[in-house]
Amino acid sequence: GLATPMSVMVGVGKAAEAGVLIRNGESLQTASQITAMVLDKTGTITEGAPKVTDIRVVAGESEASVLGLAASLESGSEHPLAAAIVESARERNLQVGSVSRFNAVVGQGVEGELDGRHLLFGNEKLMAERQVDLGEFREQAQQLAAEAKTPMYLAVDQRLAAVIAVADPIKEDSVAAIKRLQQRGVRVIMLTGDNRATAEAIAHKVGIKEFVAEVKPEDKADKITALQAAGETVGMTGDGINDAPALAQANVGFAIGTGTDVAIESADITLMRGSLHGLADAIAVSRATLRNIKQNLFGAFIYNVVGVTFATGMLYPFFHVLLNPVVAGAAMAFSSVTVVTNANRLRLFKAQQH
Repeated sequence: GLATPMSVMVGVGKAAEAGVLIRNGESLQTASQITAMVLDKTGTITEGAPKVTDIRVVAGESEASVLGLAASLESGSEHPLAAAIVESARERNLQVGSVSRFNAVVGQGVEGELDGRHLLFGNEKLMAERQVDLGEFREQAQQLAAEAKTPMYLAVDQRLAAVIAVADPIKEDSVAAIKRLQQRGVRVIMLTGDNRATAEAIAHKVGIKEFVAEVKPEDKADKITALQAAGETVGMTGDGINDAPALAQANVGFAIGTGTDVAIESADITLMRGSLHGLADAIAVSRATLRNIKQNLFGAFIYNVVGVTFATGMLYPFFHVLLNPVVAGAAMAFSSVTVVTNANRLRLFKAQQH
């Protein structure tokens, strides 16, 4: 009865030492079987603190005026990219106006009215739907996307006014952490709402071969389900409210400890240090724990097989030997000591230094 719980208890403790908080023993054991790890981009692979990098305006407009309009519109949004626009405007001491009839178009952008003008701010899909001509700015946006930046278009009264690009710095240890996962045979997939060019540039930078771009928040859980239907045991890592359904759908959900409370509540495992190295650490501890459990079960099985063989007198006709009850009791106690000792060997386990 001690074989599994002792190993799980020690394994959970070792994971905690590495900054990985595991909710229960089932999650610890399932983590060892993960074949595919899905990573949300913003706040997971990247810092989650995007900055405005480029502002390109049409003739007759100024950087200050278009940034002020975009910030006024985005002040009603909770998206990280919106925060970058608003922060950039504040850094330049630009006035942020009050927008009426604000509307968030899921996965595309936002719209509203300011001083009698209709404003649109978002991706190429939004502009195409509203029939805004992008002209030469489409090519400029593609160039920005190839530099791992996220270009967004601002239109005023159905006329393009500017392209504003935002970039979210990649965490300094993301590349090494992703490589560790791949070395353990785990398939790594990135999900992002960015356009394909931006997604491809970021994936290339961090060494990820598979990615899904332009994913709407509500579709993330469906991507997890599709992988599970293909026979994968899926881990999902995210930090935001919109990651919660996908975290709950995954076989094991990993939440970045610096993320939202909703994401942490939906996850099975929390990475307290905010580093993706915690994923490889969790899987390594999980696999070591599972090996230890198997060793414990094997040891207990051998003790029981030998003990039962002697106790039932099966060997008496051949060797005229019966098992003394005192010896049987001692053997049982020694079996428990062996299991506990082997489980404590897990305390010697060390996650890879990083």
